[in-house]
Amino acid sequence: MPRVFVGLGSNVGDRPSFLRDALLRLQALPDTIVERVSSVYETEPVGLREQPLFLNAVAECRTTRSPREFVRDLKNIEQQVGRTQHARWGPREIDLDLLFYDALVVEEDEIQIPHAEAERRRFVLEPLNELAPEFVDPRTHRTVKELLHATLDRSLVTKTSISVER
Repeated sequence: MPRVFVGLGSNVGDRPSFLRDALLRLQALPDTIVERVSSVYETEPVGLREQPLFLNAVAECRTTRSPREFVRDLKNIEQQVGRTQHARWGPREIDLDLLFYDALVVEEDEIQIPHAEAERRRFVLEPLNELAPEFVDPRTHRTVKELLHATLDRSLVTKTSISVER
């Protein structure tokens, strides 16, 4: 089964509950196994800076669902959990992003794998490094550990004691 990494984020309302709910729904997807979940990190917003801090985590999964099906599943989970439309990079109840799908590279209008910003975002790289420091980004051919070390993103990323697994 392909190895996939999903970024989870929330900065509105009961952030831990939104992350837990999304993770439970991710675990319930057909043909999908959530193998591990990183620690939860509190992070500064990127882009639109005047908004609450985020809680971020990364889930390592295995799935036989196609990348398109999986992205559609993630968007459906966002709606089920209660995501409402906000400004781009603005506050959100839940955000689920397909970061990597094995070594696949897809660059189309509707889907980009690896995620276009993953290699430049500490809030992605810190939890991903916790799970898979030797995973190789198929676009840059660098390990997650190398990407984290090289990133210019110096935003605040702090590991919390919050658990999203039940």
